[in-house]
Amino acid sequence: MNRSIATALMAVFIVGPVSAQTATPPQTGPAAITEDFKPSSVNQPGQQYPQVNSQGYARFHIVAPDAQNVKVSLGLGGRGGTTLTKASDGTWSGTTEGPMDEGFHYYHLTVDGGTFNDPGALNFYGSTRWESGIEIPAHDADFYALKDVPHGNVQQVLFASLSTSAQRRAFVYTPPGYDKNQGMRYPVLYLQHGWGEDETAWSNQGHANLIMDNLIADGKVRPFIIVMTYGMTNEVRPGGLASFDIKPFQTVLVNELIPYIDGHFRTLADQPHRAMAGLSMGGFETKLVTLANVDKFAYIGLLSGGTLSVEDVDKTPGFRDKVKLAFVSFGSRELEGGRGGPPGGPRQDPRANAEALKKSGFNSVFYVSPNTAHEFLTWRRSLREMAPLLFKD
Repeated sequence: MNRSIATALMAVFIVGPVSAQTATPPQTGPAAITEDFKPSSVNQPGQQYPQVNSQGYARFHIVAPDAQNVKVSLGLGGRGGTTLTKASDGTWSGTTEGPMDEGFHYYHLTVDGGTFNDPGALNFYGSTRWESGIEIPAHDADFYALKDVPHGNVQQVLFASLSTSAQRRAFVYTPPGYDKNQGMRYPVLYLQHGWGEDETAWSNQGHANLIMDNLIADGKVRPFIIVMTYGMTNEVRPGGLASFDIKPFQTVLVNELIPYIDGHFRTLADQPHRAMAGLSMGGFETKLVTLANVDKFAYIGLLSGGTLSVEDVDKTPGFRDKVKLAFVSFGSRELEGGRGGPPGGPRQDPRANAEALKKSGFNSVFYVSPNTAHEFLTWRRSLREMAPLLFKD
């Protein structure tokens, strides 16, 4: 998400790239761009562009001989970005004005006013459409890297939803050894995406399965199942949270999906072994669902998705007795921008709320991802920090 968008509502409600850059010729002197560009790790097979360098700059190269204007949009709704320059052979090229934040970013092309994806990049569902994606190499990317360790499985399941008169979809991560250890049952984390995304986000953009594989291989986490389903949020537009109704999704999750998962997977089907977390809008949903169902969820995670206060806890019957953890996280740049309050409500200090909750005797954990904003590296790191705290019985 573009850093200039500073309202608390937008921060919790929408996910997207943090940087909107404008092309400029390579500089000279100490600030010169290092010419060690390599293809992005999420390019289409065999495609050389887009490219990224060791400083975090991104370079784009598009073939559009009949176009009059080509721009790469790296900000919310296409505002800002990198304007490409046309060469005599009909190709368009450009480099971001400055380095981008480490991690994953959505983007698209604007060609003569039309919106298109970059044919060189893989597509990821975000901003209510399939967007191009680019990875800026992160210095700590090892925790979500694909390594030679035992791997779990991510599978699609279809479950009946009588409340919506539809067959709905979820993706389920089962940890390494699940198919071999037939006598073992596992805790479950229900993990929600953000606004504009869908149930593919956490495994595609978030690498949740690789994060878990690596944590399990290192002996840092108890193996558990992760369930990712569509949050039914994309019909709600920015500024429309006053009319947002959590009940339809709550019914799908609590009354339909959880029984399906418990009936089709070897789960520990009780409240102490069930967690819910979500990023951005998914965190907002998580708070609403879990506070209304403390008999169903023992662990709560809000990842750039609002805050839990002592008042929230004290006005929720059974919370202190039944809930074992409240985990809240943000990117450092989100906090610098004043984000942290509930969507559409007054700004709150999530760090102060977490500290007050901890001082009141509750297991409250607050995590800040350094040098990131409302973006997937924040949430990848948040999952890495939260996962070892779950299911500690």
